[in-house]
Amino acid sequence: MATSIADRGYINPTKLVTTDWVAAHLDDPTVRIIESNEDPLLYPSGHIPGAVQVDWTHDLNDPLRRDYLDKAGFEALMSRIGVTPEMTVVFYGDKNNWWACYALWVFQLFGHTNAKIMDGGRLKWEQESRPMTREVPTYAATSYQAQQRDDSSIRAFREQVLEHAQEGLPLVDVRSPAEYSGEKLHMPEYPQEGALRGGHIPGAHNVPWARAINPDDGTFKTADELRAIYEGEKHLMPDDDVIVYCRIGERSSHTWFVLSYLLGYKNVRNYDGSWTEWGNLVGAPIER
Repeated sequence: MATSIADRGYINPTKLVTTDWVAAHLDDPTVRIIESNEDPLLYPSGHIPGAVQVDWTHDLNDPLRRDYLDKAGFEALMSRIGVTPEMTVVFYGDKNNWWACYALWVFQLFGHTNAKIMDGGRLKWEQESRPMTREVPTYAATSYQAQQRDDSSIRAFREQVLEHAQEGLPLVDVRSPAEYSGEKLHMPEYPQEGALRGGHIPGAHNVPWARAINPDDGTFKTADELRAIYEGEKHLMPDDDVIVYCRIGERSSHTWFVLSYLLGYKNVRNYDGSWTEWGNLVGAPIER
């Protein structure tokens, strides 16, 4: 089981909160709890009291283009869920917070940096038999002004990834070993679709995202344990220019969170095009 967050040696421990902290702030008007899941049926089946749902497909993505919502769309989303620019948002969800980290990453694109992850996610809350409800809360709409979407500091595009690989700079492929090797196009229990070619971007290190998690309760491993993985095994350093990727950018946002906030890496970008783009690009270099 995980030690307290303050005792794990993270560079930015305040980016995580415990289930106890969330339970104590359920009625705090300065905090908005947000559930983001892969499975859209989980939230209506029961969620943390007062939590709103942010659906990664319908709320965070453009309905036509493969891209994220724009500034106006983000402002409309924040108004609908009753969030102000000063409000603390706390994300949690299934899959050990894959989609919670993904949602947090998208919020960062628009400058809402007052955002945290509930350590352990939905799994830990349920393990502790904490209260759940099917009641969907309503909050007064806000007038939210966002910054223009930042597509440069924490996001990478295919041309940048190609240049990165050609220069031999660090790339981290957070998919399963079978996806990395080219044996699978997706995790084994999922439909094998989305790309015409399997393999990985040349030179990429394979560090499956789940290695950062304690499997018993979904909490993050200590900073020393994480450094042993990323620095001891893969020889990454906090000053490195790192690009992380997976299949569509959700698992890699989890690793982006670990490297950026828990280990304090200064320059980590998430390639959200990931393998569904790279594995379909004509002429893109692939290793197996």
